[in-house]
Amino acid sequence: MKTKPFPQNVQLQNASDVSSVEDLLITEQTAPFRSFNKRIVALFQNLGTLALLAIAFPFNLTVVLLSLLWSWISRPFQKPRTVAEFPKTVLIAGARMTKTLQLARSFYEAGHRAIIIDTEKFWLNGNQYSNAVDAFYTVPDPAKDWEGYQRKLRSIAEQEKVDLFIPVAIFAVIYPDGVNEHPLEGYCEVLHFNADTTRMLDDKFAFAEKARSLGLSVPKSFKITAPEQVLNFDFSQEQNPYILKSIPYDAVRRLDMTKLPCATPEETAAFVNSLPISEDKPWIMQEFIRGKEYCTHSTVRNGKSTLYCCCPSSAFQVNYENVDKPEISDWITRLLAGVDGIGQASFDIIQTEDGTVYPIECNPRTHTAVTLFYNHPGVADAYLNPEPPAEPLHPLPDAKPTYWLYHELWRLNEVLFPRKGTAKQPIKQLQTWLSNITSGTDALFRVNDPLPFLMVHHWQIPLLILENLRQLRGWIRIDFNIGELIE
Repeated sequence: MKTKPFPQNVQLQNASDVSSVEDLLITEQTAPFRSFNKRIVALFQNLGTLALLAIAFPFNLTVVLLSLLWSWISRPFQKPRTVAEFPKTVLIAGARMTKTLQLARSFYEAGHRAIIIDTEKFWLNGNQYSNAVDAFYTVPDPAKDWEGYQRKLRSIAEQEKVDLFIPVAIFAVIYPDGVNEHPLEGYCEVLHFNADTTRMLDDKFAFAEKARSLGLSVPKSFKITAPEQVLNFDFSQEQNPYILKSIPYDAVRRLDMTKLPCATPEETAAFVNSLPISEDKPWIMQEFIRGKEYCTHSTVRNGKSTLYCCCPSSAFQVNYENVDKPEISDWITRLLAGVDGIGQASFDIIQTEDGTVYPIECNPRTHTAVTLFYNHPGVADAYLNPEPPAEPLHPLPDAKPTYWLYHELWRLNEVLFPRKGTAKQPIKQLQTWLSNITSGTDALFRVNDPLPFLMVHHWQIPLLILENLRQLRGWIRIDFNIGELIE
């Protein structure tokens, strides 16, 4: 059997390079087979998931039809919808997401108009079929066509006479280089921090430095623009390990909690060199703080929260339950006092056993935890009232924890049929699962507004899967809460 000659551009520096060159040759020779295997896996992954959704469809459809029938029968006995004294038109960006649907429902129930938009890829979103949505539009992806996005956004704002714009997803952090004014500035009120504040909050390192400058507790943090910065770092002087996180949003690697240094210098080098670290894609190396993790949401006006909630963090962030943590709310209050303008801020927090609060990062956009306000009548006012209240709005005491049923069904499958090596206390896991279902409420489903529950699960997600099937492309997981396939 003949072997390929060494590539001309490979130079051996020492004996240890021999294995890397051999690996390179093996990689070149096996690449077509690995690509073929990936396509086969993607084929069965997509077909299998579509089959499971098809099995669930009749049950979902039955529940939705019964809900529509009940709504029609009970309509004469229902309390009339609230009529706002000064009705507003609210434009919400990120139509595919449950948090957008929740905001639309809150404004609708308060007597306002809710219009939702999303990029053209998500023309198929299921939330557009909600009773609470007055209109739905698609816009060009601002990351790819900023000029087209601006024109379409302004056209919608003028046509619909929009009073307030609320970005909940990537729309909340888009400010291309050289752009410092929001496209709707002068067209309507924009619940969006200015460019400098947005960039500071969205940059994990800059945010940590801002908190440090205000005298607030923060983990040790270093901005990393080259692997050598990590490989040359003296970890022997540190009490805690470190983790690496991409400063630009990375849907896949954001859950990687690999501790540095690894067991050996070689493992550390292999891990660090596997990451796309560069000047254009900087990372943050942050001290790993041991403690309980929480997530929060704040709607902000003039340095104060008008709406706030705090929840224990959960796997993949698909379970939310409000908790009272004064130390966390105090930390956020102090931080926001140093932030100008209006917008939204979602914090990831670690609280140690001694009560010390350490911020991990801040995302200047709506957090999905706003689903906890599903039964609160004051949400619209918290967004629309120009004067911040003395105390922010909190979820009602009787608000149930929120979950997504299809996420819970997938989790039940993993509890009942665990993968090899992952079975840990199955009885306890099953009890936790039952507690989630019995004590909580589905974030999508409403008896008086059931169509999104059907259309997200059996229209939006299947069409996204079919597109991946067409391209024989796999995915890591389905996030029903944000209506996307994470690839």
